[in-house]
Amino acid sequence: MKWLLLLLATPVVAEPVFEPVTIPSHVYDGGWEHFVGGGIAAFDCDGDALPELVAAGGTNPVMLLRNRGDMVFEAGAFPAITGASGVYALDLDGDAVDDLVILRVGENVTLKGDGACGFAVHDFGVPGGDRWSTAFSATWEAGRDRPTLAFGNYVDRDDPDGPFRACDDNLLLRPESQGYRATVLTPGFCALSILFSDENRDGAATLRLSNDRHYYVSGGTEQMWSLTEGRFLGPDDGFDGPSIWGMGIASRDITGDGRPDLMLTSMGDQLTMLSTATGLTMAPFDIGTFAQRPHVGDDGRPSTGWHAAWGDVDNDGDADLFIAKGNVDQMPDMAIEDPNNLLLNEDGRFREVSEAAGVASTYRGRGAVLADLDGDGRLDLAVVNRRAPLEVWRNVSDAGNALSITLEQPGGNRAGVGAWVEVRTGTTVQTQELTVGGGHAGGSVLPLHFGIGDADSAEARVIWPDGDVSDWVTVTPGPVRLIR
Repeated sequence: MKWLLLLLATPVVAEPVFEPVTIPSHVYDGGWEHFVGGGIAAFDCDGDALPELVAAGGTNPVMLLRNRGDMVFEAGAFPAITGASGVYALDLDGDAVDDLVILRVGENVTLKGDGACGFAVHDFGVPGGDRWSTAFSATWEAGRDRPTLAFGNYVDRDDPDGPFRACDDNLLLRPESQGYRATVLTPGFCALSILFSDENRDGAATLRLSNDRHYYVSGGTEQMWSLTEGRFLGPDDGFDGPSIWGMGIASRDITGDGRPDLMLTSMGDQLTMLSTATGLTMAPFDIGTFAQRPHVGDDGRPSTGWHAAWGDVDNDGDADLFIAKGNVDQMPDMAIEDPNNLLLNEDGRFREVSEAAGVASTYRGRGAVLADLDGDGRLDLAVVNRRAPLEVWRNVSDAGNALSITLEQPGGNRAGVGAWVEVRTGTTVQTQELTVGGGHAGGSVLPLHFGIGDADSAEARVIWPDGDVSDWVTVTPGPVRLIR
């Protein structure tokens, strides 16, 4: 009887459920220069509060999918751009309209948005180069109305001794009165993901670079560049980067201490790094996020992780984790049938639910988006696949309540990139940083999503990029705009 009472006292949590959405066909294709990449961005390009999707195509053209509501997407007019490996959306010129950075094998392209989902090639003073770009991030430094940009490059295609030990240098661009001032970040170790983030909450963003040891072979590690010091940080600075097959970065506070924790995707183990008062430390293996082998089928070889995204898919107040998986192409030592992961956060331990949820695709996954695409308060999912169709799923879970928080402030950084948002329900405080970058070859500035469970209200405040702290305000489920 006592055991029965305990069972009855335990709240019943509905399992996540996703349904596939029919969309126009789009495939990320190409030879060895498109083994990596395949990014996607979600952003509202026409002001109707429904995010559009823009997906890289490799040798196929970049595709814009217009969001017509109720998860209906149609192909939109878009400049004919091939050779694209990644897509990032952000406001480059401070006009409150999102623009696009298209990463390419060859010259990168920047596109100006017109607020009605029209885009035209525009250089913004940003040099296009002629590299193999595979990663991007942006931040707004103090006193600047235009963003500082970082481009991560992969193998130097001009190196006659390549591809092994032929990783290209990366590039940092700081805005000046006319154009940008370039700083070459060398050595490069084949960056596949980079992210500006104030990891240690000291008010200054640093640039984390996640590198693919497949091509640097030896002598390289994950890297951290200090904007204030103008150099790479090392062990003497408290940074000792691992040497991994780095594919993607996902950053979010999942422990409740107000500092970001990290997921670094790789071949084999997916590395979860937890924040402490003295820096990041490897999470214990039993946390359940290492996801080192396929959880569906009988292929026991190691998995290959690409895009990772933290997001509360059941709106219970805990950030869950999605990882897009897929073999590089036909690497015999790695799993070929390699399903995506959806890892449900249950009090700090994670349980695999992707098969039951309907998102355990075994296509060769690459870039992904975890975002509320239909405005119903639940996070939906889109995944770009190599040599297979783009997939979109609608979240139809019996989920809790959620906030969708958009920031607005004066100046060039209108969206408040670099701000921290805190949401308080009772004694629990959730913390998220608004960033541009990370993931694998795709990202955008979207409203910050906070699940709040059964609560019918919460309190929110903003630590703005310059350190100014707003008052706590009461907010209710649904869209929330916090204006400075």
